[in-house]
Amino acid sequence: MSSVLLVEDDENHASLFIRSFEDMNMGRIYWVSDGEQALDFLLHRGRYVDSSISPRPDLILLDLRLPRMDGLDLLKEIKRSEDLRSIPVVILTTSKNRHDIRNAYMNHANSYLIKPLGFNKFQELARTVCTYWLTWNTLPPGGDAPNKNAAENASMA
Repeated sequence: MSSVLLVEDDENHASLFIRSFEDMNMGRIYWVSDGEQALDFLLHRGRYVDSSISPRPDLILLDLRLPRMDGLDLLKEIKRSEDLRSIPVVILTTSKNRHDIRNAYMNHANSYLIKPLGFNKFQELARTVCTYWLTWNTLPPGGDAPNKNAAENASMA
């Protein structure tokens, strides 16, 4: 089973994504509401020291505008870490600012998506993102749960 870490401070946006993800039954989704919590989750610090409640995610969905630690700063920390940099990070934000887009990619974001308006569009985005990253894409080895396609590819070799 795949796991996703959603880093989102807007409870309504988080609820929409979580509900969409759970409807797909693709794995587990973990939600934190600020950048510092996300870093604690990823590095197993503080209340996330137990890796059974904070497993290594197969995908990180990251909002840019976060309290306590900005999303771009969190992205830099993730991509600076030898243990974390291989986890795909998808920016999921309302910002259409060219500077934000450029900075995200300059700091090794794997994708940049702008949140759509309305539940149906948001659900479609969630379904597309998760299907691509967790089903079709072959993730690098090292996560807690092997990717389905990666396992299939290994058995074909």
